Amino acid sequence: MEKKASQLDQLEFNAAQDSFWKDSNSERTSILKQIAEIKNVQERWQKISALGQDIASAIELLETEDDTSLIREVEQQLKTVDKSIKYFELNHLLGEAHDKCSAILTINSGAGGTESMDWTAMLLRMYRRWAEENNAKISVLDLQSGDEAGVKSVTLGLEGEYIYGKLKTEVGVHRLVRLSPFDTNKRRHTSFASVYVYPDIADEIDIVINENDLRIDTFRSSGAGGQHVNVTDSAIRITHRPTGIVVQCQNERSQHKNRSTAMKILKAALYEREQEIRRQEQDDVYSQKKKIEWGSQVRSYTLHPYQMVKDHRTNHETSNTAAVLDGDLNPFIEASLAQLATEK
Repeated sequence: MEKKASQLDQLEFNAAQDSFWKDSNSERTSILKQIAEIKNVQERWQKISALGQDIASAIELLETEDDTSLIREVEQQLKTVDKSIKYFELNHLLGEAHDKCSAILTINSGAGGTESMDWTAMLLRMYRRWAEENNAKISVLDLQSGDEAGVKSVTLGLEGEYIYGKLKTEVGVHRLVRLSPFDTNKRRHTSFASVYVYPDIADEIDIVINENDLRIDTFRSSGAGGQHVNVTDSAIRITHRPTGIVVQCQNERSQHKNRSTAMKILKAALYEREQEIRRQEQDDVYSQKKKIEWGSQVRSYTLHPYQMVKDHRTNHETSNTAAVLDGDLNPFIEASLAQLATEK
């Protein structure tokens, strides 16, 4: 924390100089953002320290008095401190570029037809519940419903601090094993869906997109939207010909807004593609995107013949499948982040 304080002093000193306002807008924004982030960390730590002192004082009082209500208060405070420290430690593991950013999350159904589309809908609910518990603002940027049930693909915007840094460990293929609700013979089925996450840093990415490289198609929205749905061709699909990347957005009623959002997603996807190419140059074995089928899953969710969710990278597992599918992902995220930190 002393290192943070020293860094803050230097940044505030730089910001106080007349020359600071002569720097480019991006440089000023970067420094002011760093100052705000450090102050935010300091304030959180000060709250934890203050609460710790209150608990210590209460425990001293309990040594001389038997106060049931005070015991309950201390127990609640201890839970709050424990939760705050875990959150603090988790954020400490998030030190890479863009970890503090919001995120764009995409889920695509894989092998398995209607089964996989239903599984994609289950994952959508899981990540929405996780986002709600982690104070992220959620927006549905694009959603393609399944032909019979479930979801073919969905793209979410998740706005909040450290959301990308936490969700980046979710990238990969997720496998579900269960008794099928769509099979009249109640046989066991295996379904797959892929998850990919981009940092939402479109305004900061220095990537030039040639308009001639784009194929832009308009179509009518197919999701929720009341009377507006299927009335105007407001939905946008953009194909980046050189890379084959396809993004689309139908969340807004305005074609202009949908185009703007789709371009933001494309920019983030192109940036992440460039980052992945660089990683592959350093390590030819590295690859996060895998074929959506057997043998490539990062996590398995087994609901029959037993209950188990297991991450195949960290071997972290739990039998409380209901809690995981209800958004309790942080233990898996923490295990993955700790593994990444160890590898580095």
